[in-house]
Amino acid sequence: MPVTLGQLAELIGGVVHGDASCIISGIATLQNARSGDITFLSNPRYSRYLSDTSASAVILMEEQRAVCPVHALVVSDPYLAYARVAAHLAPRLPAQQGCHPSAVVSDAASVDGTAWIGPQCVIEDGATVGPRVVVGPHCVIGRDCKIAADSRLVASVTLVHGTVIGQRALIHPGVVIGSDGFGLANDDGRWVKVPQLGAVRIGDDVEIGANTTIDRGALDDTVIGNGVKLDNQIQVAHNVQIGEHTAVAGCTGIAGSARIGARCTIGGGVGVVGHTEIADDVHITGMSFVAHSIREPGVYSSGTPLEPNREWRRNYARFHHLDGMARRLRAVENLLKQQPSK
Repeated sequence: MPVTLGQLAELIGGVVHGDASCIISGIATLQNARSGDITFLSNPRYSRYLSDTSASAVILMEEQRAVCPVHALVVSDPYLAYARVAAHLAPRLPAQQGCHPSAVVSDAASVDGTAWIGPQCVIEDGATVGPRVVVGPHCVIGRDCKIAADSRLVASVTLVHGTVIGQRALIHPGVVIGSDGFGLANDDGRWVKVPQLGAVRIGDDVEIGANTTIDRGALDDTVIGNGVKLDNQIQVAHNVQIGEHTAVAGCTGIAGSARIGARCTIGGGVGVVGHTEIADDVHITGMSFVAHSIREPGVYSSGTPLEPNREWRRNYARFHHLDGMARRLRAVENLLKQQPSK
């Protein structure tokens, strides 16, 4: 529904420079926006598009206002403001209520009358589906699972028995929550499966990306805190705990019993060794390998930067000699210390 620029300013706490009665009906990028659209500038590398934008208004910071050729909505964080404006201009469509005829719902399950159970879903004994929950097509809700109010399972989501989902969760297609953890005991070279007797508990306002998997605990539960955001194709192993409002990017693997603090960010492709602990407010850059616990807040990185293959091969060959070089250097330093000073 179209709104005025002034109304958007009230929504996000911004300041209008220009015509507050300007009508805004859509949102687009700087280079593709048209009349009636609002756009935003948060990354300086896109500044070159500002002077030629055809948008009706731009969300930006005060230092960029002087060069803005159209109406401006000035805020301290343009990207955050854009997120809130976009949600306002393109709200989620109201969901259906009831149950699709092709769904299979156990008589021993409890489904709120305001929820929607989509085509080909299976709801097993003891499951509880709360108010205004949307269970999209081909989802499986296992025995004794609980889904709290206003959560949405988009499609083909599997909740294995005993999984608990908090309020307002958004779970994307292909997610599996509560599958068995990788628990094995070695019996003279043969693997014996360790029963996985825990469950998975997901907090409120959690988002889980497509094809991410979260294993159930071996004895205690795997726990994902309130406000956690997980990207696509993440593996969360058994008994992992992730603190509130932590965000994890795609293709990260978190091994069993790792504990990750609150408000952390973990880049794409990170590996976290099992039984490690990561403090609150830790930020790990992409493709890093966390082999030891991190006790202090801060930014952490590992790995080697990209370089031409010929140079990388030479440097890689030298990695194997680093220990010997360090020992020889230490021996030389000790000899120098023993010499009389001149």
